[in-house]
Amino acid sequence: MIDIRLLEADDAATYKNLRLEALLNSPAAFPASYDEVQADATEKYKVRFQSENIHTFGAFEADDLVGVVTLEQETKKKTAHRTIIWGLYVTPYNRESGTGKKLMHTAIDYAKSLEGVEQIFLSVIIKRTTSESLFYAMGFVPLGRHRRAVKLGGKYYDEEYMIMRIS
Repeated sequence: MIDIRLLEADDAATYKNLRLEALLNSPAAFPASYDEVQADATEKYKVRFQSENIHTFGAFEADDLVGVVTLEQETKKKTAHRTIIWGLYVTPYNRESGTGKKLMHTAIDYAKSLEGVEQIFLSVIIKRTTSESLFYAMGFVPLGRHRRAVKLGGKYYDEEYMIMRIS
């Protein structure tokens, strides 16, 4: 049974370990590198989890963190109607179980509950992945493409920007 909840300061070390796993398993999918995240102090995540505009949801199987996604609301007056979803990751063992979909539904529902939010943005590396298919199935539509957005090991990856209008 998978339970989804907002992460708290006490989850910071576990979250950092899962981020490192994500960067080992899917390095092109995330803008940060393994070395950059490894160098981050756990305190950085404790502060983030206490932020009023950044909401990171964790998927737990028993006491194990097996997936995460972050929803970030813009803070400037002119852009406060926008949120961004980023950092979706599910451990390989828990993929194909609906965990990613459950995390995304939770983040989208939370965005809908935020006052004034009208749009949810995200970006995905174009590799015809399960994540990409999930975003389309959930109602996100393409907004634009950034060619050669990520460079890893001498290889370039394109990134697609997507949007879901919620009001």
